[in-house]
Amino acid sequence: MLNAIWFMLVASALFVAALGGPEDLKAVVDSIFVSAKSAVQLVIGLVGVMVFFLGLMRIAFEAGLRDVIARWLTPVTRRLFPEIPSDHPALSAMVMNISSNVLGMGNAATPFGLKAMSELAKLNRHSGSASNAMVLFLAINASAVTLLPPLGTIGVRAAANSSDPWAIWMPTLFATICSTTTAMAAYYLLGRIPVFRHRPELAGDPGAVGSDGPEEPVIDTAETAAQSLPPESELIAQTRRGFVVLCALLTIGLMGRAFFTAFDDAGFVFALRSVLQMWALPALLLAVLLYGFANRVRVYDAMVAGGRDALSVAVTIVPYLVVILVAVAMFRASGALDYVISYIDPLTSLIGVPGEVLPMALIRPLSGSGALGVMSEILTAHGPDSFIGMLTSTLMGSTETTFYVLAVYLGAAGVVDGRHALFACLAGDIAGFFGAVAACHFFFG
Repeated sequence: MLNAIWFMLVASALFVAALGGPEDLKAVVDSIFVSAKSAVQLVIGLVGVMVFFLGLMRIAFEAGLRDVIARWLTPVTRRLFPEIPSDHPALSAMVMNISSNVLGMGNAATPFGLKAMSELAKLNRHSGSASNAMVLFLAINASAVTLLPPLGTIGVRAAANSSDPWAIWMPTLFATICSTTTAMAAYYLLGRIPVFRHRPELAGDPGAVGSDGPEEPVIDTAETAAQSLPPESELIAQTRRGFVVLCALLTIGLMGRAFFTAFDDAGFVFALRSVLQMWALPALLLAVLLYGFANRVRVYDAMVAGGRDALSVAVTIVPYLVVILVAVAMFRASGALDYVISYIDPLTSLIGVPGEVLPMALIRPLSGSGALGVMSEILTAHGPDSFIGMLTSTLMGSTETTFYVLAVYLGAAGVVDGRHALFACLAGDIAGFFGAVAACHFFFG
């Protein structure tokens, strides 16, 4: 699908420019060189931000924050998936996958998700057709609630010289809550429709119970083991705990003072929005650093180790960004995008959605890297702090790459019939879109 979209962008740009005349065609050709250069410059600006915040995530990782969240989620997952035995490996892999997504660590979540699907295939009594647990797990995974801010989006906004790159954190959180809630509701509602029942004719398909099944991915657990530390004296431990509590109380007090000051001036809604926007990033930084300090993490070493991952990520996304940015820039320079928006904008404006963000909404379920490139191009054209830039950035974190998740995870389980998984995930995508629109109007409108 992404191949077709990219080809249509480039081909239509060339044809529309050719019909417009030599000047339009020259503008399209010039956009190729300008956008390719800006894509590389964007990655250079992105590296510094990613180094710092991937290092911050490493502190939380080594401090055991993901394991804490996993323990919180275990009672919930047992209720959501009652057909899975409480001691089955599938459940633990699912918990680790969901908790990694909650922390915004999509790369760490993928191996656990693949492991969970392969284990669920062993419990599946309808081979070749996705079980109820598989469908629900995919719906949750493709629309995962993300408590921590989307670091890639934050980095792109910072590289685009945003005055407040973190402003989209709370709108993104609200959008993901909408998408996950809707995806789960769609799973339960669509599961009652006869057309989505299991297909018995798939009993001989690969991945059947009793067959060898798909090869299980190997999960590298070496990096999850924290370095053993010598015991510390009780006096030092008490001092450490006291310092953490003091910093936490001081932070809460400062946030409370800011809230009541804004409340006296403009009321509750303005005060809440002001405090969330002003204190979201400082509170996050303090929380992660204090949690790591309380658990005796070597915060500097952890920051450096986590920051190394940013370099490989930057190298990986360069070709994706260049290719998609060039295509979108050509499409815009030819005038084709303005032509399409002129027809769509009157309709979308009725619900408060500028037509300029529609390319982002359409490509997000198809490709994460493609969506990142589209977002970068929109931020460059309209500014990262404009309403269009804010909404586009929020849409980037509202859902996962639906079609990629379904293809990879169902393939890992040897499933050819996903039943209502696609429709549940798409329902989550739509809810995430409208949730992002509502949240952006609340915070920035």
